[in-house]
Amino acid sequence: MPAVFVHGVPDTARVWHKVIRHLARKDVVTVSLPGFDSPLPAGFEPTKERYVDWLLGELRKIRGPIDLVGHDWGALLVLRSVSLQPEIARTWAAGAAPIDPDYVWHPGAQMWQTPEIGEQVMAATTPETMADGLVGAGIAPEDAAETGSHIDDTMKQCILRLYRSAVNVGVEWKDGLKAITAPGVVFWGDRDVFVSPEFGVRMAQSTRARLANYDCGHWWQLERPAEVAAELEKLWREEA
Repeated sequence: MPAVFVHGVPDTARVWHKVIRHLARKDVVTVSLPGFDSPLPAGFEPTKERYVDWLLGELRKIRGPIDLVGHDWGALLVLRSVSLQPEIARTWAAGAAPIDPDYVWHPGAQMWQTPEIGEQVMAATTPETMADGLVGAGIAPEDAAETGSHIDDTMKQCILRLYRSAVNVGVEWKDGLKAITAPGVVFWGDRDVFVSPEFGVRMAQSTRARLANYDCGHWWQLERPAEVAAELEKLWREEA
């Protein structure tokens, strides 16, 4: 009965290590999105739908039941996966990214979604500038440097294509939330500079999940790892 953790953008699976250190369980799996410090298979199209197909394929390889956890884009992929195949997970936990038609993408995402401008932004992005931006968003310098060190041309192109495929994701995926039947927890930071906490409230309501919000920014698993781990273990105990 593994717990499977799915990272977001521009992260890698390493973003979960602090939370995992606080967990009592050892049956933990971290997956790496293709192209994010992970090989990009030949012919793989880094779009939102293709990443969902990929995640569902990875989950089918794992003997369940699965406790599924996602952050940022990992949260979107988790929610979409459990809406398409509700039986794939025993529980789910996700946050820091909304599936909501009222959400307006943050300025950085809008630049990535704009042809030519997105390419210019990525051309100017280095591990150092990425780390500086993450510190400004609330990540500790050592965590920001670790994340920034893994940015490369493949990840940059995957980010551009993923975000351009998701301009209208809130409209396209929202109805699927009604199909989610597994119990869940929605994590949110009250100081998230990319998505305001009202969207966490709305996500919890639309998925009939418990809301766990903290006095932190976008990366709750880095800023509040012990609290996040405790909330996860509470969810898992309730469904044992």
